[in-house]
Amino acid sequence: MLDFPVWKRVWYWGLALLAAAAALPSILSLANISWPSALPDPMVNLGLDLAGGSHILLEADPAQVGRQRLETMEESVRTALSDAEPRIRIGDLSTSDGRLSFMLDDATQVDAAREEILPLTYGAGLTGQRDWEINVVDGNRFIVSPTEEGLEQAVSLAMDSATEVVRKRIDALGTREPTIIRQGDERIVVQVPGLEDPEALKALLGQTAKLEFKLVDTNAAPSDLAQGIVPPGSELVPYADPAEAGGVPALAVRRLGGIKGDQLTDARQTFDSQTNEPVVSITFNQQGGAKFAKLTTENVNRPFAIILDGQVLSAPNINEPILGGSAQISGSFTVDTANQLAISLRSGALPVDLKVIEERTVGPDLGADSIRKGMIAMGVGTLLVILLMIATYGRFGLYATAALVINVMMILGIMAVLGATLTLPGLAGFVLTIGAAVDANVLINERIREERKKGRRVVAAVENGYKEASRAIYDANVTNFIAGVLLFLFGSGPIRGFAVVLIIGLFTSVFTAVALTRMWVARWLRKARPSELHI
Repeated sequence: MLDFPVWKRVWYWGLALLAAAAALPSILSLANISWPSALPDPMVNLGLDLAGGSHILLEADPAQVGRQRLETMEESVRTALSDAEPRIRIGDLSTSDGRLSFMLDDATQVDAAREEILPLTYGAGLTGQRDWEINVVDGNRFIVSPTEEGLEQAVSLAMDSATEVVRKRIDALGTREPTIIRQGDERIVVQVPGLEDPEALKALLGQTAKLEFKLVDTNAAPSDLAQGIVPPGSELVPYADPAEAGGVPALAVRRLGGIKGDQLTDARQTFDSQTNEPVVSITFNQQGGAKFAKLTTENVNRPFAIILDGQVLSAPNINEPILGGSAQISGSFTVDTANQLAISLRSGALPVDLKVIEERTVGPDLGADSIRKGMIAMGVGTLLVILLMIATYGRFGLYATAALVINVMMILGIMAVLGATLTLPGLAGFVLTIGAAVDANVLINERIREERKKGRRVVAAVENGYKEASRAIYDANVTNFIAGVLLFLFGSGPIRGFAVVLIIGLFTSVFTAVALTRMWVARWLRKARPSELHI
């Protein structure tokens, strides 16, 4: 009991003081006291309910992923069969019922066609299934159907990609510690503490930023376009601003081919050198630049449409080949809207449209009020616990009080080092931890009382008190730890915030209440050699 070597005392004090010191920047920040810039400054991030900000729940449409996959597969099949040696000719390709269907002009090329199409399909994870199923009926008719496993994998990958795109866009706003997590199969939760303009966030996240360059079908008659009729192989795309297009509501463009904006390397808001209007300057990577050069070289004196999120921004004429891999997107932009579009393009296009289905905004005043009331509750709770422990256990109550203060500092310090976020339920977890942290000391002190009543000497009573009480303390904390882990794994947002404080508090409270107080008591017993305990 009294044997505490120097290395162990140094280790205990070093661990406690180092973790507690990490809490100082956060505590001084709450008191509006500046922390020296030359020193490390780990900070506890305040959650949405404490710092104010926006909470948005986004939802995707899995059917859109299926349509995009079908369009991509159609273009890939056409390209693969036309590039085959010898060329494999097919009749009209149908995409009805969510599957591809076409007939070969030459039935003897069935095996060759299958060999060309098969590499376009892949295994769907570890399911043993492929993402597309190829069937041949009536001797020369191919049916390429998406499998359920393939669609589920595509949706999961699209949501992972969408989550990353959302993260990049929010980071570009310069916000601090946003929370961006997937919820279920088709939803993304976005929480941005401290954001003062939630409408800008909604506009940024709601914009798919799917950029396309497609050739205009000049064979489409204006009278047909007015009735929504387009030539085969083309599609009708509405203008974003019909007034700028001379009142023309929509434009016919070639459905396949063209260039997508997923090969951009940069997008910046700049100004047109001639009109001085805000524009977005874009730069392609090497592959995209080569495609753009080829498109403009082969179609000089033909118009091509710049399409963003299914709407035509403009349809300029290709006067000469554009070989530098750079271009400008013009439209009815302001500096803010052009910059917002540049951020969206630079971050990448969302692979699927995201719809805002839930929105909450917390004002900073409400967050400040929550902090103030939470601190009052924690202060009052701490004071009452301290008074009760000292009045009940005397010197041992003082040890428990010192351990409690260090415990709170250690929790804050560890949260700061880990970059954890403190939420309002987290504050509730702090108050709960204050009450629960002294449970271990109560068990130890009561056990020491019992040992003294049995007639044991002071040192033996203290040693048995710590030894026997520790079993119950460890059992109780293991149970709480399991509950905390389950809350963290299956909870979200505020529930996780509570679980984080609970789990960290379990480790720090056991360390401070058992290890530190035992070290202090051992030192006192070794120096004072008391013959009686007042406990």
